[in-house]
Amino acid sequence: MKTYEGLFILDTGGKEDVSKELLDKLEKSIQHAGGRVDKVQRMGMRPFSRDTRKRTSGFYLNLVFDAPPTAITELDAKLHLEPEVFRWHFSIMPPEPPPRKPRKIPTTGVVEK
Repeated sequence: MKTYEGLFILDTGGKEDVSKELLDKLEKSIQHAGGRVDKVQRMGMRPFSRDTRKRTSGFYLNLVFDAPPTAITELDAKLHLEPEVFRWHFSIMPPEPPPRKPRKIPTTGVVEK
C-alpha cells in the first residue's frame, strides 16, 4: 500500500464549514476502495483566483490515506458522480527520509590540556 495525499475542493453552497455527512462520505469512498484515512486537515473556505462555473470560493480539505494503487482510478471514477466535490487531486507522499547522522567535527591532531 502507498500513502497518498488527496486535496479536495468542496462546493458547500456558501456555508463556511463542511458537513460531517460529506466528510464521512469521502472517508467511506476511500475505505470502499481499499484504503484507510490517516489524517484529515480542514483548510477552510478559500477564494479562487478566478471565477469558475459561477463559483468564487470553495472549501479545501486535505486527506492523507493509505491505499493500493488501483484505488486511485476507482476513487477518480466515483468522485465524478459527486456534485459536492468540485475538484480533487491525488499525489503520492514521499517516504520519510532516513535520520541524518550528526556531523563529525574535524580534529586538528593537537591535544589540549
